[in-house]
Amino acid sequence: MERENFRFFSTIFSRLFAAAFLHPFCAVSVAFPATKRKEPMMAKAKYTKQKNGYFQARVWDGSYVDGKKHYITIRSKKSSKDLEAKVAAYNDKIKNLEAVRDKNILFLDYAGRWLTVYKAEATNNTKRMYRNIIEKHLRQMDGVRLCDVLPIHYQTVLNDAAGKKRIQQQIQLTFSQIMKAAVHDRLYPANLLEDLKDVMKPIDYKADEKRPLTINEKKAMQDAELSPSDRIFVDILYCTGLRCGEVLALTRFDIDFSEKIINVNKAVEFDDAGKPSIKEPKSKNGFRQVPIPPQLYTSLESYVRFCIKGTLLFSMQGGKMVSKSSYRRKWDRIIKAMNEVAEQPICGLTAHIFRHNYCTAMCYQIPRVSIKNIAALLGDDEAMVLRIYNHIMLEKEDTAGAVEAALSM
Repeated sequence: MERENFRFFSTIFSRLFAAAFLHPFCAVSVAFPATKRKEPMMAKAKYTKQKNGYFQARVWDGSYVDGKKHYITIRSKKSSKDLEAKVAAYNDKIKNLEAVRDKNILFLDYAGRWLTVYKAEATNNTKRMYRNIIEKHLRQMDGVRLCDVLPIHYQTVLNDAAGKKRIQQQIQLTFSQIMKAAVHDRLYPANLLEDLKDVMKPIDYKADEKRPLTINEKKAMQDAELSPSDRIFVDILYCTGLRCGEVLALTRFDIDFSEKIINVNKAVEFDDAGKPSIKEPKSKNGFRQVPIPPQLYTSLESYVRFCIKGTLLFSMQGGKMVSKSSYRRKWDRIIKAMNEVAEQPICGLTAHIFRHNYCTAMCYQIPRVSIKNIAALLGDDEAMVLRIYNHIMLEKEDTAGAVEAALSM
């Protein structure tokens, strides 16, 4: 009986359930939540309207100011889409050279103007180097418009100096600076400068290793019979590490005998005609005080007191500054006198080698004197000392001994 009742009610329930879902007119229904259809999203405007009623954008104009990209503002009163079209059109102008101010300027004309304007404060030696590169190597670009300069022009000039790594390095330096300035002046497109940079690979040039004085040169320097002026000139170079131009610029007022120091605050520079002039030191580090060692003190004091009539320690007749030709004669006399007493011929000895000798000698005194102080004495920076004289410090190192000492009880 119970089994029959279960079958009866199961049948009734099944029919009602089927009717509810399958019969469209059945009173029994099951409601499902409606799915909300997503509305299509509108494309977001690239630019938004400003308070002034304009759509505006900052766009790079292809030039640089103080090494940073220079931007201009482009506006549209209509819409973001109109502004987008204006920006795209302006970018096309940059690519197609339409934004270049003057397409008729020749490369060599601009190079000459660049040297005059942008290198006005450079030293005469630096100007001379740039002028030499422009006149002897970049000259083959005669007739080429500045805006037409291509990587092939640069590569052709570089190839003509094949085998001369130093000259190639100077060509790259000069050419790259000229073209960067042209971009700054909005005379050459910045995007084309990037193409030039792609072919300007680093040039593997290593200068001859800077050397100190040889034993033969040191002995000849001491034994040579020199005039008071030539003797004190050599002694100052040897005992202070000053640059040649700094020595030639010294006056009696730069020597402080009570404090036993030399105040370095200027240098002599020669122009293309060999005429001397006074300039400031090479950098702010060039302003410095250098101690007068005992080996120099007595002879320098005697020279200043008895041998000079004017202000300059070294001068020509009438107290005039030493000219380039006069300096060359002075140095030739010194080398000749040294060769007369030298055991071996002295060749290639320059005043700058005395400076390297001074720095080398000081590096051998580390840690008694720090690299920082050596750089200060030379009027250079620590990076320069480490780059050029690091091999001396490596020679002095005793890694195994240092480890043993560090771990000893």
